[in-house]
Amino acid sequence: MERLVPDELWDLFERVVPPAPSRPQGGGRRRYGDREVLAAIIFVATSGCTWRQLPPSFGPSGPTAHRRFTEWSKARVWARLHRLVLDELGRRGDLDWSRCAIDSVNMRAMKGELTGPNPVDRGKKGSKIHLISERTGLPLSIGISGASLHDSQALEPLVRGIPPIRSRRGPRRRRPAKLHADKGYDYDHLRRWLRQRGITHRIARKGIESSTRLGRRRWTIERAMAWLAGCRRLHRRYERKADHFLAFTSIACTLICYRKLAK
Repeated sequence: MERLVPDELWDLFERVVPPAPSRPQGGGRRRYGDREVLAAIIFVATSGCTWRQLPPSFGPSGPTAHRRFTEWSKARVWARLHRLVLDELGRRGDLDWSRCAIDSVNMRAMKGELTGPNPVDRGKKGSKIHLISERTGLPLSIGISGASLHDSQALEPLVRGIPPIRSRRGPRRRRPAKLHADKGYDYDHLRRWLRQRGITHRIARKGIESSTRLGRRRWTIERAMAWLAGCRRLHRRYERKADHFLAFTSIACTLICYRKLAK
């Protein structure tokens, strides 16, 4: 359990997890500790196993861990934990806002909300993860959609979704100095929107610029996508509910950022 939930991560999680519901009448089964359940959830996220395949050594059964996962997802625990880890990184000065990048990745979806025909997978049902990372590849803002949603439609919600993050000095920050994007975001209204918010854009232009030149700066977002793939639960979407799929994505981003924090 300590390998999956180190003491430092547990200390942060305790700050965002809601208190256990009380039972004035008493009785009922013993409620498993939050740390045990968190370890089971992280194991499911990183190993890609189903809830029913959860090893008995964790203590809580798969259905028990899934119920707690649902409870915490409704309380937005995973998004709050990701933001808290980002705050700690910002306080230490480990976030580089000078150059951020945006991109997306598709995966096949079995069923559920926010799915659509995947244009790069022969029209099979799929979902898409949208991501903004800072200069070193740490994820700042995430979103999900059906695979048929055009990348350009996700730029504004993702930029707005960057939370106000602590800085080593000065006020909280939520806007990058520069944003890099590929040709899928090549629209004048997006450039105007970024300029109005004081963000310098570096968006490749269709038919004019080579993707290889932009790739010299965008390799960090590609690495961030590879880090997300380390969470095997995201290789293929099995969750019916969109908020559950988003929760696993938030867990993956939290673990990526926590690895930096633990160094």
